[in-house]
Amino acid sequence: MKLVSLVTLNMNQPAITEALLESMLHVNTYPNYEVIVVDNGSKVDPVPAWKQKYPTMQFIRSEKNLGFTGGNNLGLQYAKGDYLFVINNDTEVTPGMLGQLVDTLEKHPQIGVISPKINYFDKQDVLQYTGYTDMNYYTARNKCIGQLEKDKGQYDYLTGKTGYAHGAAMLVTREAMEKAGVLSDNFFIYYEELDWCERIKKAGFEVWVDMQALLFHKESMTVGKKSAFKEYYMNRNRILFNRKHAPPFAFFVFVLFFTVFVIPKTLLGYVKNKQYDFIKIFRDAIKWNLVNKIDSTEASFPPKFS
Repeated sequence: MKLVSLVTLNMNQPAITEALLESMLHVNTYPNYEVIVVDNGSKVDPVPAWKQKYPTMQFIRSEKNLGFTGGNNLGLQYAKGDYLFVINNDTEVTPGMLGQLVDTLEKHPQIGVISPKINYFDKQDVLQYTGYTDMNYYTARNKCIGQLEKDKGQYDYLTGKTGYAHGAAMLVTREAMEKAGVLSDNFFIYYEELDWCERIKKAGFEVWVDMQALLFHKESMTVGKKSAFKEYYMNRNRILFNRKHAPPFAFFVFVLFFTVFVIPKTLLGYVKNKQYDFIKIFRDAIKWNLVNKIDSTEASFPPKFS
């Protein structure tokens, strides 16, 4: 039976992280696993208490926020498993989920990374993820299939290849990680799982979703107030992703599309909503791509937003 290394991040959410750990201990039915929790610079260090409460699990403390990419890469350094399960701390597993994912990987060795079906935790009959469409490189946009629809089993036939895995839960084979590399640190957060999937596909593997494996995610179903942090990284990394992966002609079209349509529309939206501070953030997101190389980690960590 293959060993699965579960890697998750905590940052100022100890109760939420503990709920995941409890679900692994008391709900999960796959026996051969290890848990690695990286505390990503929490204000109050929860690791000493966790080591007492969960002696069979491994806890690593980073004194600063390494982002989704850096934090998970730190945890992956300690992973011994044949399969590496990068999972958000704000999730809870269902009994047969992990075993189902492992079984699918065993039957289909061409898979490099697989995600389960993901439903919302607060409304467990509502879908969040049943797969992604492929990226439209001309616009740097794709769609999450089934999101916010009531789960009536209408997408259960989709088990198989999909555009991208979901960043909340990605079971990656060690072979795929060794060939494609770990998460790219220059993304920090957002688009990082899409970049990872692209590199895994380029390394010769497939990306799958398994609709017979179910995970619950505590992410809100409603779009909250925009934050400077999210606005910066979503815009910066959308451009960065396309710089890395779009074919030359498609990227040329994307630059025209972004210049003629996205920039004016975005700026008008900021003015209309009186979000004047976001204008500088949007400018900085574009500027980062103009002055940094594709593989640069320079200025990848959070700028100080006023």
